[in-house]
Amino acid sequence: MSGDPIKPRDSDPVSERAESDGALRQAKTSTSEDVAAFVAKARALSPHAPGAKGRLIFALDATMSRQPTWDMACALQADMFREAAALGSLDIRLVYYRGYNECRATGWISDSSKLATLMSKIDCRGGDTQIGRVLTDARGEAVRSGVRAVVFVGDAMEEKVDALCAKAGELGMLKVPVFLFQEGHDAVAEQAFREIARLTGGAWCRFDPGAAAQLRELLRAAAAYAAGGREALLRLAKTTGGAAQLIGQMK
Repeated sequence: MSGDPIKPRDSDPVSERAESDGALRQAKTSTSEDVAAFVAKARALSPHAPGAKGRLIFALDATMSRQPTWDMACALQADMFREAAALGSLDIRLVYYRGYNECRATGWISDSSKLATLMSKIDCRGGDTQIGRVLTDARGEAVRSGVRAVVFVGDAMEEKVDALCAKAGELGMLKVPVFLFQEGHDAVAEQAFREIARLTGGAWCRFDPGAAAQLRELLRAAAAYAAGGREALLRLAKTTGGAAQLIGQMK
């Protein structure tokens, strides 16, 4: 059984189903030499160089409790592209999980209409969270092709927080911030999301259920960072509260 991260498949325009919990390989204990080689390879592929195309992983909890916000995110994702278009270019990789052991990802998409079409074909299904797979996929893409930021939208966390923190720490080493936008007030999720944000140099923000305006601002701010880096986010923070929330937490 393959140990590779989630990959698109020819028979499914959206993505490949992760075949088992082992499909996304757990991180092994590394020597100092392994870590140094890992960081050196990642920096060689850095998306932060001047003129580099921004790459953003847009990850969503698509379990049943998320149906109202999934519909809202489908409508608002176009705002991310519009914000990025004013600053440069942006590719987005959509990752989502739902149901029993189902975690899927697209390839890199630069066309907002194509992303909207893909998202419109996805429905929410009951199941547990799979945030660990999202982080593992992000780590793989960061090393393979460069990722400037990860956005995660969710309302719960049902995994071992220490395991998630280990994966988040790897993303922090790669200078890939994770922006976690939490719907609602689940205390367990908040604690985990805040720690993932801290370890990656990202940010955690809460938005109220169904609050399209709040989520729109947060997504626009994340897109600004992915397309134009910290400078673009600083400029946007002068006019929007969402960007100010992110920049206030980032290291």
